[in-house]
Amino acid sequence: MPTIRPSVDLRNSYNEISEFCHTYPEAVFITKNGKGDLAVMSIATYEKLTGKMELYSLLAEGIEAEIKGDERAVKDVFSDLRKKR
Repeated sequence: MPTIRPSVDLRNSYNEISEFCHTYPEAVFITKNGKGDLAVMSIATYEKLTGKMELYSLLAEGIEAEIKGDERAVKDVFSDLRKKR
C-alpha cells in the first residue's frame, strides 16, 4: 500500500519523509488539496528505477532486432554497453 502524505508534511516532517524514503525502496506520494501531486523517493531508489527502465528498453531493442534478423555479435553489444556507462 503506498504511503500518502499531504504537501504540508514536506515542510513540517521533511526528516521523517527522508528517513522513510531511505529505509524503504518506494516512493511517498504527496497530495496537494487532497489530490495526488508528487512522488518522492531516495536517489538510490530513483537510480535503480531508471536503471531498470534502461535495461527493459535495451532488452526490447534486442528482441526487436532478433525478430528483424538484425543480430549483432555479443562482444559488440557489451562494448556498446560499456561505452554508455
